[in-house]
Amino acid sequence: MRKQNLWITALAMGLALSVQAQQGKGGISQQMLEQIKQSYEGTPSDKAIHNAIANNDINKLAVNAESLNNSDTYFSDKVESKGITNQRSSGRCWLFTGLNVFRSQVIAKYNMGEFQFSQNYSFFWDQLEKANLFLQGIIDTKDKPMDDKMVEWLFKNPIGDGGQFTGVSDLLTKYGVVPSDVMVETNSSNNTGRMSNLIGLKLKEYGLELREMASKRASAADLEKKKTEMLGTVYRMLALNLGEPPTKFTWTRKDAKGKPVETKEYTPLSFYQEFIGKDLKNSYVMLMNDPSREYYKLYEIDYDRHVYDGENWTYVNLPVEEIKEMAVASIKDSTMLYFSCDVGKFFDRARGMLDVNYYDYGSLMGTSFGMDKKQRIQTFASGSSHAMTLMAVDLDKNGKPKKWMVENSWGPGANAGHLIMTDEWFDEYMFRLVVDKKYITDKVKEVMKQKPTKLPAWDPMFADED
Repeated sequence: MRKQNLWITALAMGLALSVQAQQGKGGISQQMLEQIKQSYEGTPSDKAIHNAIANNDINKLAVNAESLNNSDTYFSDKVESKGITNQRSSGRCWLFTGLNVFRSQVIAKYNMGEFQFSQNYSFFWDQLEKANLFLQGIIDTKDKPMDDKMVEWLFKNPIGDGGQFTGVSDLLTKYGVVPSDVMVETNSSNNTGRMSNLIGLKLKEYGLELREMASKRASAADLEKKKTEMLGTVYRMLALNLGEPPTKFTWTRKDAKGKPVETKEYTPLSFYQEFIGKDLKNSYVMLMNDPSREYYKLYEIDYDRHVYDGENWTYVNLPVEEIKEMAVASIKDSTMLYFSCDVGKFFDRARGMLDVNYYDYGSLMGTSFGMDKKQRIQTFASGSSHAMTLMAVDLDKNGKPKKWMVENSWGPGANAGHLIMTDEWFDEYMFRLVVDKKYITDKVKEVMKQKPTKLPAWDPMFADED
């Protein structure tokens, strides 16, 4: 019994010494803890701030009252729009933004009133194509182990409702477009989460089935046949949730006063050719401002596309000032642009304002938050999260931007559904801009001749906008 007690005592002493050793190698020692606690003075000001924070939202307390004076809504150069779209509880901002760019051109060209393309129609094909992209990716990686980085990434991302402009380009070119009243929104298109979850679950099951077939030496033809059967199930799920896309329809174009102008029968592709009529794949270039990577280089994101036989997302990385020059040129020529940013940062939703001075967290917390854009990207503190349509700029007498405006897709709200951003906010939180090639500079044209540097699909900087 005495030996057992001695053994227990020795064990306890050993554990204590082990804990001390761990603390000495990076843990918080008692001495360190005392020093940390003493650094907090607990002044009356600290007490008052604690009382305020304990009973209020930090964002409300951090509002910089001086920033509220910055409410000028005048813009020197603006592309007019009619009506505001609403993606509701879905991650389809990329699709709304792309279609809004083209709808503004259609409204202006044909002197139309409020008009929208059907986001639901394009979304149907987006989901079917993404399902095929996943299943074919599983077939392509059939000989790799389950813990391979690419296989792991595929199973983590079987499908989703987010995306970027490359998806818009490939989908419209392949499937065309229809007006919003030809294929209307449904509950599942407005609230995509449940449908996407169920289809994703089924795709993961199918992915395992295809890998099992491949392990038993199934032929390429058998795998293709099985994939087609699987896509038939996905098609049915989409049709039940979104409705089946039309193959032809009759539509009446009306002028700005609502007067009928022309009634014709269309297919989605003939409607696309008549009302958009551009070679989207060769008409636009994506510009990126990513100071964490080398400027004046062409980059490609591996497997970052919506359509298996489509185009990977490719972009030119540039300083923000050069991107602004092309944005101004486009707006001055009455052409909206696809724009994406980190919309959640320094956002005054009530006024529809994006302003880096809106929240003063430093004064409230008694410290500073000093990372620049490059450092925020490197530490995953910031990245593109939302796409909108850039439509206005306010230039000073020297032609320098003071502020910008975007058409959002969150329905009516402040500024009639538009957001205003200061030029400083644009510098810090704008990431991507898609520009018609007729506005790009000679320098960009030269960069586009480069062989792209390929980045992996799982690069965290390149999450889809939603």
